[in-house]
Amino acid sequence: MEKYNHEYNAEQIQVLEGLEAVRKRPGMYIGSVSIRGLHHLVYEIVDNCVDEALAGYCTHIHIIIEKGNIISVEDDGRGIPVDIHPKTHISAAETVYTVLHAGGKFGGDSGYKVSGGLHGVGASVVNALSEWAEVTIQRDGGIYEMKFQRGKTTEKLTRLGDSKKTGTKVRFLADSTIFETLEYDFGTLEERFREIAFLNKGLHITIEDQRNDENLKKSEFCFEGGLISFVEFLNQNKEKIHPTPIYIEKDGEVPVEIALQYTTAYTENIYTFVNNINTIEGGTHLEGFKRGITKVFNDYARAHNILKEKDSNLLGEDIREGMTAVISVKVKEPQFEGQTKTKLGNSVVTGIVQSMVVEVLAPFLEENPSVAKAILEKCISASRAREAARKARELVRRKNSLESTTLPGKLADCSEKDASQCEVYIVEGDSAGGSAKQGRDRRYQAILPLRGKVLNTEKAKIEEAYKNAEINTLIYTIGAGVGTDFDIKDCNYDKVIIMTDADVDGSHIQVLLITFFYRYMRPLIEEGRLYIATPPLYKIEFAKNEVVYAYNDEELKEYTKNRKPIDTQRYKGLGEMDAEQLWETTMDPEHRLLIRVKITDAALAEKRVSVLMGDNVDPRKEWIEENVEFSLEDDYKI
Repeated sequence: MEKYNHEYNAEQIQVLEGLEAVRKRPGMYIGSVSIRGLHHLVYEIVDNCVDEALAGYCTHIHIIIEKGNIISVEDDGRGIPVDIHPKTHISAAETVYTVLHAGGKFGGDSGYKVSGGLHGVGASVVNALSEWAEVTIQRDGGIYEMKFQRGKTTEKLTRLGDSKKTGTKVRFLADSTIFETLEYDFGTLEERFREIAFLNKGLHITIEDQRNDENLKKSEFCFEGGLISFVEFLNQNKEKIHPTPIYIEKDGEVPVEIALQYTTAYTENIYTFVNNINTIEGGTHLEGFKRGITKVFNDYARAHNILKEKDSNLLGEDIREGMTAVISVKVKEPQFEGQTKTKLGNSVVTGIVQSMVVEVLAPFLEENPSVAKAILEKCISASRAREAARKARELVRRKNSLESTTLPGKLADCSEKDASQCEVYIVEGDSAGGSAKQGRDRRYQAILPLRGKVLNTEKAKIEEAYKNAEINTLIYTIGAGVGTDFDIKDCNYDKVIIMTDADVDGSHIQVLLITFFYRYMRPLIEEGRLYIATPPLYKIEFAKNEVVYAYNDEELKEYTKNRKPIDTQRYKGLGEMDAEQLWETTMDPEHRLLIRVKITDAALAEKRVSVLMGDNVDPRKEWIEENVEFSLEDDYKI
């Protein structure tokens, strides 16, 4: 191996001082420098305000997206301390914004009993990644201000005058040299702050978008019902088994708050939070809830002879079918698995949540026998369906198919055996499938043609899905099981790519497939392994055999703005492309355009799937009327 002729001594060891490390490796602190990381800046500042609410001092939070994508966040909490810090010898406020791992949330005699931000990096990281920031503080009878540029103090904390109010206001402009975009998405922020308002009963949150004078936006959130309101929001368009959510609350060493409601749906939707942090991977609080609810319903069913002596106990998955639940715990010193804070690790929480569920829910069922009976009928029906589908689930794993000489459906598999190198294209019909099979790279690209429309799995029970040939073929091909049995480690492909025609039917098939993956193979989406291929709409030929492809009408206009084409062809479907064209435009990793399917907001995703794909027509009609613009040429009736 060739050696680099460079000196390696003490002079080559870099020491990053202050906030330099944040600017050097921003992804380590906020995840990415994409729009997701940009939004994270706002969340960090707002989380500090929410921590003040958790401490009992803040009642209002006001977020504004100002012109020029300047963010303003103001609260009516106690205000950041302004006295001199004994260790840094500068004001506590400046310390918070310029020193990593400086904050009031590390336990001991701190200003917070519980908090989400425990690493002391939030405010300082936002400051480091901003072109400029200014902080205004009201407390101790005065109003104070300090200013920064790219993490460095430009104006020390100065008293501007007197004030009887308390609170903190932060304004900042994200650094354009660090972030890919400075354009905030109002809808994304709105959904996040609605969620926070649900989790903090009585907290008033306002968000405004003032960037466009002709399109000013403002949303205000305050839910006195707290988690009950959250569950009602999630189940707004679903058929409920009991009209009012069951509410469980208990204070103590670990305050626990739970709201749950059963619907006629066939899937469970449980959302867990620790100190307002969405623990998407669950953890000990979820484990305690599952154990408690399984015990309570089985004990009740035995005591009331709903389950006979010879009957087996209901499984947890039976009891949770159709359940929508929100679990929120407040833990003084939470232990998360990793910086991402997606899974709670405190073992003591399991027993606390379990015992609380048993203690509160058992008497509730005794006092409400009609509700208990309705839920248990749902659970027993789920148990029977599970047993009926058990054998089918065992047959869908691809590893069993390897013992056979046949492949599922019309699958043209790839030759590569390492799943991490493989991808499968799910295509619409034999015509497109034929071109895709001819044009693909056989080493790592598999092609699965589907015939006709896929079953809408939002309206179907899992046992009905097993009877559907196309769904079965999908399950069989991917090879990782389905539903609660799905294990992404067994997936036969690293990428699952939906490739359909760029028309209404193609879009419909896309939605049906995404609904199936969302309901029964959600980890594919959560881990970013589900994609939509984007074929071109136009083939444009110019002189001298020059050919370009336009993927939308805007690109077509751009290509033909200053040049007149010899011929322009609009593709009606993938079948109109020959193998070479399909490879060149849609399948070649060097040139293709793939859209990754993501879940940015779990609660909103659940609500959208229920509305758009469920049985209830009126909410869907209402959504279409509010969100779809029809032209005079359209002849659609809604």
